[in-house]
Amino acid sequence: MIPLAAGQILSQEAGYILLALFSVLWVGLGLWWGRRATSYDGFSVAGRNVGLALATATTVATWITSNTTMLAPQFALQLGVWGALAYSTASFGLFAFAPMSARIRQLMPNGYTAVEFVRRRYGTPGAIPFLLISLFYALTWLISMSMAGGKLLNILSGIPYPIGMSVVICVCVLYTLCGGMFAVIGTDFIQSVIILIGLVVVGVAVLTQVNIPEIHENLRTERPMLLAVLFPAALMALFNNLLFGIGEIFHSNVWWSRAFAMREGVGPKAYVLGGLIWLPVPIVAGFLGLAAPALGIGISQPDTVGPLVAATLLGYGGAVLVFIVVFCSLASSIDSLLAATSDLMVNDILEPLAATSLSDASKRRWSTYSIILLGAVAWSCALPNVGSLATVLFLAGPMVGSCIWPIVGGLYFRRAGPIAASASMLLGSLAGLIAYYGIGWFVGSLVGAAVSGIVFALGCFLFPAQFDFLTLSQSPETSAEEPQRELT
Repeated sequence: MIPLAAGQILSQEAGYILLALFSVLWVGLGLWWGRRATSYDGFSVAGRNVGLALATATTVATWITSNTTMLAPQFALQLGVWGALAYSTASFGLFAFAPMSARIRQLMPNGYTAVEFVRRRYGTPGAIPFLLISLFYALTWLISMSMAGGKLLNILSGIPYPIGMSVVICVCVLYTLCGGMFAVIGTDFIQSVIILIGLVVVGVAVLTQVNIPEIHENLRTERPMLLAVLFPAALMALFNNLLFGIGEIFHSNVWWSRAFAMREGVGPKAYVLGGLIWLPVPIVAGFLGLAAPALGIGISQPDTVGPLVAATLLGYGGAVLVFIVVFCSLASSIDSLLAATSDLMVNDILEPLAATSLSDASKRRWSTYSIILLGAVAWSCALPNVGSLATVLFLAGPMVGSCIWPIVGGLYFRRAGPIAASASMLLGSLAGLIAYYGIGWFVGSLVGAAVSGIVFALGCFLFPAQFDFLTLSQSPETSAEEPQRELT
């Protein structure tokens, strides 16, 4: 038996056993579900026939990421009550995307990616910045979750960070390769059930172990700002995270690929139900961050406060449960990102460069190469373990915030043109990044979305276009290369 280090809950032996069991389980399920992915359409969008139960489950599982279970407590620890509520505002992105998913399905019944929509809606000037933003965001999300996996395994069982992080990435790459979106959605269903049951058990168990009035009194006397209604940084984080969550969902191919995969009419219901189920999760997780100071638990890395508090209060069984919940939340999001981002690389980089339509077999083969490449890049960037999860993830905040208005305008307004779209994304991203480095991570998305909105409105007024939405339902080969014209 390997001895436990100071502060360690599980032995390394127990950690390796749990890691091996769930690795085999997810790869096996990926093989099982992936048997149906016999074509590229099946591999990338699950045959476009996903029903309500699986659609809701994959929405919940994908949005309950390691960032939910580990960043929500960090927000509460550093920003107080507003911090926990700030993270829960990400559910509004799911609510807002519900009607948009029906619009997307209607406009592009045979579409694959968000970048494909932007390219056909705004042409090359809008597609290039949007593609770069999408790839950058996908990589920051992948890296942050890979880091979370390594940190979780290390703090709970002492498994070295590089080993834990490497295993998490390799397992997700393997089972995503086995069956693409079929494997992702199938495993998401099981993972969502495990996550929700685990969170309920952990939440109830923690509440029986702590004295809430005592925690409140400790915060009031020792850290009153965590309870302050007018805590400036917390209030900015509240609106910043709201816009970050909306920008994440509106622009990310993770959610667009699901809109294309869901059966017609299912998307709006699935996204609303998913948002309702997800809404209380960060609030429950955030309570762990508020409890840490009163319990006297030393926190060396703020993004590990949630798992550490739960495992400390609940002992060995709690550590095992936390391990399972966070491992499932990691896998359910990493696999989605790998599958959706590989679609971008195949459909929006490789096929345009080839200047011809790739065969079904070629797309499937290049999807495999893309998934492996993405896993390798995420691994190499996560290996140094630099920064916290918040600083890594929210680095993309200014850019995703700047995509909100071009997406909304592109879906609903004929006058939105390429100049307005490209200028709003570029200037919004620049302003948001200046705020990110000059003020803090908690204002980047807020500034990016605000500047982008102003620029987009001015661009539509000064350079209006007249777009025919019917061209989006045609095959790309029959659509015009530049589908809009500027009005004089």
